Amino acid sequence: MATTATTGKRDRTHYLYIAVIAAVALGVLVGFVAPGVAVELKPIGTGFVNLIKMMISPIIFCTIVLGIGSVRKAAKVGAVGGIALVYFTIMSFVALGIGLIVGNILDPGTGLAVTDAVKETGHAQVDAEAKDTVEFLLGIIPTTFVSAFTGGEVLQTLLIALLAGFALQAMGDTGAPILRGVEHVQRLVFRILAMIMWAAPVGAFGAMAAVVGSAGIDALKSLAVLMLGFYLTCVLFIFLVLGTLLRVVAGLNILTLFKYLGREFLLILSTSSSESALPRLIAKMEHLGVSKPVAGITVPTGYSFNLDGTMIYMTMASLFVADALGTPMSIGEQIPLLLFLFVASKGAAGVTGAGLATLAGGLQSHKPALVDGIGLIVGIDRFMSEARALTNFAGNAVATVLVGTWTKEIDRSRVDEVLSGRAPFDERTLLDDGHGGASEDANVPLQKGGSGTKEDAAV
Repeated sequence: MATTATTGKRDRTHYLYIAVIAAVALGVLVGFVAPGVAVELKPIGTGFVNLIKMMISPIIFCTIVLGIGSVRKAAKVGAVGGIALVYFTIMSFVALGIGLIVGNILDPGTGLAVTDAVKETGHAQVDAEAKDTVEFLLGIIPTTFVSAFTGGEVLQTLLIALLAGFALQAMGDTGAPILRGVEHVQRLVFRILAMIMWAAPVGAFGAMAAVVGSAGIDALKSLAVLMLGFYLTCVLFIFLVLGTLLRVVAGLNILTLFKYLGREFLLILSTSSSESALPRLIAKMEHLGVSKPVAGITVPTGYSFNLDGTMIYMTMASLFVADALGTPMSIGEQIPLLLFLFVASKGAAGVTGAGLATLAGGLQSHKPALVDGIGLIVGIDRFMSEARALTNFAGNAVATVLVGTWTKEIDRSRVDEVLSGRAPFDERTLLDDGHGGASEDANVPLQKGGSGTKEDAAV
């Protein structure tokens, strides 16, 4: 549990996130005042996000191997994955349904003109490398064991980590030294991530300046209805749907959970990438009291299968484009298209700019005539991507707590302690020593300096 010895170190991180807020404001200002210069700053934001992305694979690997390798019953892991996937599928359809209702009510695309230039821009968004469902499933299998870590594919890393975790589980005491080694590697990669976070203000400034500079005021004015409607829909989904589920199932207030994850939301807002907060979400869910298997499986899988914000975006954007082209779709046409986009979004998971690329690729395959109108939303896509990323992140945070509750793999006393502020998160290491998540192996005493859950005591 965090001690008062860490208080001084933690206080320093408050200045870091104040600097991030200031950097975001400065980036917006530069984007409006000097858009040409602002666009050239894009590599700064991209570089910061890439620094974080390079840590995702080793963090996922270590977290899952430690979680599964020290759990005595393999069936527990299978139950976690099965429950998570069923929940992800249901929530994706709920998000599609909400987007469908709001999109039909707002009808924001009517009256817009589609020029030849807009049509060309739309066709340029079709990702030639987008995968269909079969290619996506085969793509989960890495070419080699090592390529799973070098290719940047989250699901490939997840597969290797699951195999390694189950293998170490089967090895019993023989695998204990390997688990201890993985634990040390985990501490190393989280410490590196904590160091990288000090570059957040610079990355936030570059990313925000480039977004504002490239979009411009005119684009925002003409498409404000779609953008604000999308934001409103995401807010309704988060607080009405996710908030109600969290209250009913786990008995938690969603605002309290979001306060705990405030720094992660700020990081996503400044980088327009939910992946930038993936490693921190795993660490914070474990600190909250969710067991390692649940956090290690639910979070990475959710980043590919639980894309609530992307579902809402694709629904509203496709209706917007159809209306703008003067060819509004009937409900009978909308539902098959959205079901197709639901599947296509899984194949494009992890692709940079996945929201727009998935939408364009899906329309090209299912309703090619609508691709002409994609260019209408290119200008504001980056602003909408922030809402997509925030909603996706919120959905995965809530999902982790819910799955932990359903599988009884969450320590409720620990949750209350953390959310009340009595057990602060250690920003220096992004790890927690001995928080004691729920486990069948609760009778095993924790080792001093362990990685956090009672299951780790088996190591």
